[in-house]
Amino acid sequence: MDYRQLRAFIAVFEERNITAAARSIHLSQPALSGSIKALEQALGTTLFVRQARGVEVTEDARALYPEAQRMVADAARLFTRFKHDRVREPLQIGVEHDVGSGVVKQLVLAAASLQPAIRLHLVTGCTGVARLASEDLRCEDELFLPLHSDAFVLALPFAAGDHSAADARWITCPGHSSHQRLLPLYGSGGDAPAGEAETFDLALTMVAAEMGTAIVPRSLAEQYQGVRIQALPQLDLRRRIGLCYSAQALEVEGLRQLRDALHDRHN
Repeated sequence: MDYRQLRAFIAVFEERNITAAARSIHLSQPALSGSIKALEQALGTTLFVRQARGVEVTEDARALYPEAQRMVADAARLFTRFKHDRVREPLQIGVEHDVGSGVVKQLVLAAASLQPAIRLHLVTGCTGVARLASEDLRCEDELFLPLHSDAFVLALPFAAGDHSAADARWITCPGHSSHQRLLPLYGSGGDAPAGEAETFDLALTMVAAEMGTAIVPRSLAEQYQGVRIQALPQLDLRRRIGLCYSAQALEVEGLRQLRDALHDRHN
């Protein structure tokens, strides 16, 4: 278990509500829920039981609460003791899968322009005070700052000739949030694909190995050697990549500054 997991636990225990707890410690609901799940797995027990409204605490949660308070207080004292004149605590931003390096670079350049006011800490996945993600992964209660519009293209093995949807051997991503949008493009070939991948990035690795053809965002396909890009015929299918964050998270000064810097750069 770690400090962030314990803070998340204390917030849920005190609020008895996931939404209110996430708001109180400036986290997105998915990030807070992930911390609670990781803590329960580490301890080998269930701490909260979801109800129609809020959550119910278990006996193990009641036993853990005073210990968690003590450990978080001890950690806070250590942070205060050794912080001295260092820059502010890191601003943790999650980067979801299949975000191209160009968009990540936009974020890094904006953060660099704000040093030493903020110290950027990038992590992978659905975590942090805000996330870089495609718009279709935005949570219902999150705001979205668009940073990049990305066209979908055909990604083919470099040595392959031009393909049409009718004769393609597809690499599909059935678990991906964009899969339903792409299904009509696969035609009957989508029923028996040449291969499947969890992410566009993994699908491109399979394309580079000449297993088949995939429909992926251009920004990702351009990063791969051994992959050739072909426009989707008579179709402009796009996704938007941007910064996902809750309104409450803007109470974090560093995030507010970063959001404003990204907005100024993008407009």
